[in-house]
Amino acid sequence: MPNRLAQETSPYLLQHADNPVDWWPWSGEAFEEARKSGKPVLLSVGYSSCHWCHVMAHESFEDQETADYLNTHFVNIKVDREERPDVDAVYMEAVQAATGQGGWPMTVFLTPDAEPFYFGTYFPPAPRHGMPSFRQVLEGVRSAWADRRDEVTEVADKIVRDLAGREISYGDAQAPGEEELARALLGLTREYDPQRGGFGGAPKFPPSMVVEFLLRHHARTGAEGALQMARDTCERMARGGIYDQLGGGFARYSVDREWVVPHFEKMLYDNALLCRVYAHLWRSTGSELARRVALETADFMVRELRTNEGGFASALDADSDDGSGKHVEGAYYVWTPAQLVEVLGEEDAELAAQYFGVTDEGTFEEGASVLQLPQNEGVFDGDKVESVRRRLLAARAERPAPGRDDKVVAAWNGLAIAALAETGAYFDRPDLVEAAVAAADLLVRLHLDEQARLARTSKDGHVGANAGVLEDYADVAEGFLALTSVTGEGVWLEFAGFLLDHVLVRFVDEESGALFDTASDAERLIRRPQDPTDNAVPSGWTAAAGALLSYAAQTGAEPHRTAAERALGVVKALGPRVPRFIGWGLAVAEALLDGPREVAVVGPALDDPATKALHRTALLGTAPGAVVAVGVVGSDELPLLADRPLVGNEPAAYICRNFTCDAPTTEVGRLRSSLNG
Repeated sequence: MPNRLAQETSPYLLQHADNPVDWWPWSGEAFEEARKSGKPVLLSVGYSSCHWCHVMAHESFEDQETADYLNTHFVNIKVDREERPDVDAVYMEAVQAATGQGGWPMTVFLTPDAEPFYFGTYFPPAPRHGMPSFRQVLEGVRSAWADRRDEVTEVADKIVRDLAGREISYGDAQAPGEEELARALLGLTREYDPQRGGFGGAPKFPPSMVVEFLLRHHARTGAEGALQMARDTCERMARGGIYDQLGGGFARYSVDREWVVPHFEKMLYDNALLCRVYAHLWRSTGSELARRVALETADFMVRELRTNEGGFASALDADSDDGSGKHVEGAYYVWTPAQLVEVLGEEDAELAAQYFGVTDEGTFEEGASVLQLPQNEGVFDGDKVESVRRRLLAARAERPAPGRDDKVVAAWNGLAIAALAETGAYFDRPDLVEAAVAAADLLVRLHLDEQARLARTSKDGHVGANAGVLEDYADVAEGFLALTSVTGEGVWLEFAGFLLDHVLVRFVDEESGALFDTASDAERLIRRPQDPTDNAVPSGWTAAAGALLSYAAQTGAEPHRTAAERALGVVKALGPRVPRFIGWGLAVAEALLDGPREVAVVGPALDDPATKALHRTALLGTAPGAVVAVGVVGSDELPLLADRPLVGNEPAAYICRNFTCDAPTTEVGRLRSSLNG
């Protein structure tokens, strides 16, 4: 019989609705039940495409004996970390502080007052590699709760006090200047892997936000080393197994330093960020590889993640049916030589094996290989390779597909909107811009209420109950601002303003300028989460700084610029010390140092060829964080267009920076030079 999770909309929670565990969703009722029954709480946090979450579910939560023990001695709460990033952040901070590491599934034991006292991640069903079994953990916690309750509550009180003392106070420092950004670049150079690209060792995650900083730093200063790190990292990722060489799009991370074997889940946020990064790399270098990867990644998002309502789903699972009924990680993506022969025949299979690096030994498990792209691809017959790729992709489509998490997360859709809008504009793909507009329409129609408060998720056209957090407001505003520059439609600037007004009122500390991840009127947790460092996505703190700065450049709104500058104080403090983990903040700081530049393009009509040429040139400018407004002369739809006449009856572009405007130009070449250096 289904448990309480059957009433939820989260695909991850619904995956556990038929567990014999008597799960509760995160709710006041669950903690009230714990208080009434005198039981501790088991909090289990994961997400739909998490491989080890599924493993622990199969091993423990689907086991009747384990479930009986849990139901007898605990109140059991299941949380989708993607729906409740605030809950996840608070308890992950406790896990990391106590154990020095974290991850998912996250397993935390709480008092009925939601105070944590014992932590872990995955626990196996039997003792393994020095890890206790899950049953041993449960028995130990139950015994401590029954026999040493005072000691347990004392530990919980101390943990909560320690967490409360971690509030960040960098918000009132000055924004970083030339010195701090140079030191951040030096720090990245020290951690850079010159042989393989990227930073650090295994596992290797796509450093999207850091690459954006490197591209902006090069654009502002001409530093060739920054561009080299960005270019080489992007090329190594694009040629590696982390990139889907048949269908486009990136996996979550590489388990090795060489980008060969990925963790196969595909996340919307990774692909949105990387699509934009590769489009920006092409804008800076003209790289054909960057162009292809940007477009293929955009097409992947539209083809495989777009929902019926026009939004974008969260993720594709790492696991899929291997054809025998067994769910195996990577089964959808890997190939053996025999499988190539079966699809292509002997001759073309040999070509495919050489081109994609498929060997008898394999690069993955059981002799299978993850497809890679060779350095010497130019020696292969391009038409032949393309034929092989199409046939392999068609054959792969016949395999059981990975599951899809269909919930629409506001923040990640904001990132996708920005990426698709810009990629569509750069490469003359109006269909991609239309997809961005459709997703933005969905967010406005479904996720925004009458007060412009943002809901974090929706699914199948039904909005979720969880309030948006800072990253939702910031990233959706970022997407709307990108649409403003691409389409010239003032409505997107207006909606961005609504969201950023909420940021100023409900997320910013008035005294210090620091930001919190949850609103002042959000549900009270044991600590109000606040993290300025990047994880898989830009932190809400620095994403808000970037959106506030862009909005101020579009509108001249001084409170928004002041808030952005104050928020960047944290980047001055952390950027030189941990540049890998505050890349988006460094990128925003580059925009602030450059102005950012404000470009207004006016013409007799938006479809006028000369106006379109100036507009596209403005969008392709590499000046960090530049904002663009385009419209018909005399229009007041966008503030930057006010009092901007034609020049000699010709379309013109106006460039301003730091309250100083250059003379307008009607020439594409002059505009290009002004925005590239």
